[in-house]
Amino acid sequence: MGVTPVSVVIVSRGRPQALRLCLTAVAQLDHPGFEVIVVACPEGAAAVASRPDADRIKLVPFDTPNISVARNLGIAHAAGEVVAFLDDDAVPEPTWLGHLCAPFAAAEVSAAGGYVRGRNGIDYQWTARRANGRAEEAPLALGGMEAQVFAPMPGRAVKLQGTNMAHRRSVLARLGGFDPAYRFFLDETDLDLRLAAAGHAVAVVPRAQVHHGYAESARRGADRTPRDLTEIGASLAVFLRRHCPEAERGAAWQTFRASQRRRLLEHMRRGPLGPDDVLRLLAGLDRGYRDGEARPLSGPAPIGPAKTPFLPFPGRPGAPRDVLVGRLWSRRKMRVEAARLAGLGHVVSVFRFSHTALYHQMSFRPEGYWEQTGGLWGRSIRSGRIIRPCLFKSRVHAEVERVAEIRGSSQKESDLLLQAQN
Repeated sequence: MGVTPVSVVIVSRGRPQALRLCLTAVAQLDHPGFEVIVVACPEGAAAVASRPDADRIKLVPFDTPNISVARNLGIAHAAGEVVAFLDDDAVPEPTWLGHLCAPFAAAEVSAAGGYVRGRNGIDYQWTARRANGRAEEAPLALGGMEAQVFAPMPGRAVKLQGTNMAHRRSVLARLGGFDPAYRFFLDETDLDLRLAAAGHAVAVVPRAQVHHGYAESARRGADRTPRDLTEIGASLAVFLRRHCPEAERGAAWQTFRASQRRRLLEHMRRGPLGPDDVLRLLAGLDRGYRDGEARPLSGPAPIGPAKTPFLPFPGRPGAPRDVLVGRLWSRRKMRVEAARLAGLGHVVSVFRFSHTALYHQMSFRPEGYWEQTGGLWGRSIRSGRIIRPCLFKSRVHAEVERVAEIRGSSQKESDLLLQAQN
């Protein structure tokens, strides 16, 4: 059986630095048959043009604040059988695309979504959830890390995240892709419910993982503090008009508004927002909701065949995996070696621990390698013990094992490296 060709669509506006990091990680994907489509503003286009692999990237210029239209432009240029989506402030694990697309081998699967890790690179920001026509979400129980396929559920849908999802192109094109009435927020959930209503099965793939950085934008600060809720309110109004019975819309709106107010008050408690900011943001939410109630609902039109032929992106199928381990004082030496190996096309994971109980952080570096730092006795998984007594070697083995299944690194490799260093 041949490899299913996949189109990876990335929308970027006003975040060229984040886009560069995203594309550096995409270049390490081990899936053997994919193309990359970037729909970007002028700054993002310049970031793409500066890359040595720019001629292997489909660049679609677009500078309007409407993520649904931008994604539809990406779909229009997608020549793969499956279309996968990433945000520009996300970085995928090397195995992400292979895991995400595996369920499409079953003809009944029309979409798939994976897990999302948050800013510390370890805790999950998003796992498995379902949504309904009131824009309410609830956890979706899975029995472990194996992919699971869910049959369509009346009035409910598997909730996919735009920063980590894939769709069968033929189905996506027939449904018209994303509804342009959602300029931001709930665009994926609307599509999820349309998929369910059309009788399509959806897979949840825990091993398909990306790291989401929540980069600064016009709508939120670098610390995730909201700056503008207008479009969130507008999208909610459109969503409720599309999917919620008219008699229930008022209650759904009040429930949502109350949740946003609680969120803003929590930001005020932490310090980034003041009382005037909370009032201003709630006023924007209300104004957006009124705008969304009046927004035309024409619905998305079907999308035709790909405008451009499939453009294979090299990726790194079969790339060597290297694990570098060291103490705090070896930071400079390890970073130099990690950058060298990454430059040779290797997938590199660095584990560097201090003799402290500091919490661990995992990040993808601009030089093209993964780095986990923290205290030898500190937490990695935040639900674990605050202080974890252990020896250096045993802690290294535990952390390498934790990421091995997702990153593709092996315990055997780390054993060899540890032996070399000891």
